[in-house]
Amino acid sequence: MDNLITFAITVFTGFFAITNPISNMTVFLSLTEGEDKKTKRDINKRANIIAFIIVTVFILLGKYIFELFNISIPAFKITGGILIFFIGFEMLQSKKSNVKSIKNVNIDENIAVSPLAIPILAGPGTIVTAMNFVSNAAPLQLFMVIAIFGSMSLLTYFTFRISDLIVKIVGNNIISVIGKIMGLIIAIIGTGMIIQGIKISFDLISN
Repeated sequence: MDNLITFAITVFTGFFAITNPISNMTVFLSLTEGEDKKTKRDINKRANIIAFIIVTVFILLGKYIFELFNISIPAFKITGGILIFFIGFEMLQSKKSNVKSIKNVNIDENIAVSPLAIPILAGPGTIVTAMNFVSNAAPLQLFMVIAIFGSMSLLTYFTFRISDLIVKIVGNNIISVIGKIMGLIIAIIGTGMIIQGIKISFDLISN
């Protein structure tokens, strides 16, 4: 039971850091600037549903993807860890991807698919993180990962829903600090994945 609780906390922390709803809400506000409440709500709902579906598909089919492309778990953990580390490092350096800096685009509900759902909410980092959690997980743990990401999607939805109010209360500076803290956590998660991959490769995992 204690192992499951620890696993759940680890998964939630990992997803919260990589999806970062507080930081991403500024992206949502920027992309939907000038739109009415109904349009914002529709875009928000669609983006989170699509992101949940995409990540769930990778969680359920990740094992078969490994087998199809002959990907070993150690290789995945090391490569994925490097990718996640650099995502966290860029967040610490306050670098933004070109996608997150989009300005003056023609807004319609297609924005829910790209760039909001892909790659902001369900980007490579999120998918790699999800697949890492289930790479050698039992069925119960797999279900927990899906449920926890579902709760993250709901949290992101409600965060975006009240994003105007949050920015007014908290301020952009605090949101920037939170983003850097999340970047540090992501970099640590990436480093942990690399260490796990090396240990598995050289059979250094203790029983």
